Amino acid sequence: MAIGRILIANRGEIAVRIIQTCRRLGIETVLAVSEADRTSLGAKLATRVVCIGPPSSVQSYLKVDAIISAAIGTGCDAIHPGYGFLSENAKLAEACAENNLIFIGPAAEQIVAVGDKLKARHHAEAAGVPVVPGGPVTSVEEAKAMTEKTGYPLLIKAVSGGGGRGMKRVNTPNELNLMVDMAMAEAGAAFGDSRVYLERFVSTGRHIEVQVLGDGKDIVHLGERDCSVQRRYQKVIEEAPAPSLSADLRQSIHDAALKFGGHLNYKSLGTVEFLVDCDREEFYFLEMNARIQVEHPITEATTGLDLIEEQIRVADGNPLRFTQQDIKFDGFAIECRLNAESIDLDFQPSPGKVTDVWFPSGLDIRVDTFVQSGSMVVPFYDSMIAKVIARGRTRQEAIATLEDVMKSAVVKGIDTNMELHRVILSHPAFMAGGIDTNFLTNFVNSGELAQALVKIRLDG
Repeated sequence: MAIGRILIANRGEIAVRIIQTCRRLGIETVLAVSEADRTSLGAKLATRVVCIGPPSSVQSYLKVDAIISAAIGTGCDAIHPGYGFLSENAKLAEACAENNLIFIGPAAEQIVAVGDKLKARHHAEAAGVPVVPGGPVTSVEEAKAMTEKTGYPLLIKAVSGGGGRGMKRVNTPNELNLMVDMAMAEAGAAFGDSRVYLERFVSTGRHIEVQVLGDGKDIVHLGERDCSVQRRYQKVIEEAPAPSLSADLRQSIHDAALKFGGHLNYKSLGTVEFLVDCDREEFYFLEMNARIQVEHPITEATTGLDLIEEQIRVADGNPLRFTQQDIKFDGFAIECRLNAESIDLDFQPSPGKVTDVWFPSGLDIRVDTFVQSGSMVVPFYDSMIAKVIARGRTRQEAIATLEDVMKSAVVKGIDTNMELHRVILSHPAFMAGGIDTNFLTNFVNSGELAQALVKIRLDG
């Protein structure tokens, strides 16, 4: 492998995860850290550490020039952006090319193609992949005309948005004018881009995504993941394979993901996301994430592949090492995102010092984390502190293992959402499989979560 030293332009558990694979491959790592992360676990594990700025991500992890300078100054061959921060930033990919650095991700033009929701939608249509009925609008008048396609209720989305920001639901024609104006204003303020588009609101839907890997010529899929357990459009629990999908629908979703990636001649890891309309038994393209995903471990658990390794190999100019027929899927895997947050205080972040932490171990248990006893969970970044993954020969085995982990794991000094995972995993609807994206919101708003928390706290 030509790549001998990689600068990791990220933090937390994904930085630790990348370091682990690089160590196994004999690749040196330089971790770019903010002042807040100087003593992090990643900093302890990396071959070398370089500080790129103050705690604020705008002054550190989001500074392209600082990242490039750090890579050049430490003699790195490549930059791995992880997920979040600059992972889908075309300017970083372009800057890498200009400075003879390998960007461990897709080409800048591919990032641009999928980073803009309207461009991605056009590419999906060109590839013959179904999209949600709707389209872009620039005025209230155009929005009114578009409702002939979408009907009500509908969603207004910011073209440059993400994570639910800039998104508005419109239930009746009377709400349309105000919501369009609000969405455009919010999109402009949050993203510097006031463009919006309308699409049909799917009242009962499932979030299904497909992991793809391409080398610019050939492309394969590595199975699908169900990410329907969400709160405020943020994923909470993911699993692979997706339960309760017919064989035909599953195959159609896989084929659509390959069509989309193939249309782009995609090179790197990527995830093509779909919305499955449960009422119509149809599916629609949502977006493509041109990076490694938070939930990649469950794909690794069911395929036996190291996705970070494959991502590095492709970035280094190597062709895929396998065909679609070579990929074998085995078992079931589920991931819980453990966040530093207080369930009783409306999920407010809970930064602070972790005074004690322990997770059980086992052949079917994997914990990706950056926290140890004494670690500081700082308030400047995302609140996720760990991902707990369980694998089983059956889905029921994976659920049972995760329940045992959540009952016995210890995290002290901060609040976490561990109890939330316990009640979700034991909920009859989740255990049955095939829940929709409304499940967790309804569970919280109905008061059922509060009742379940009282019960598990009494039971211990």
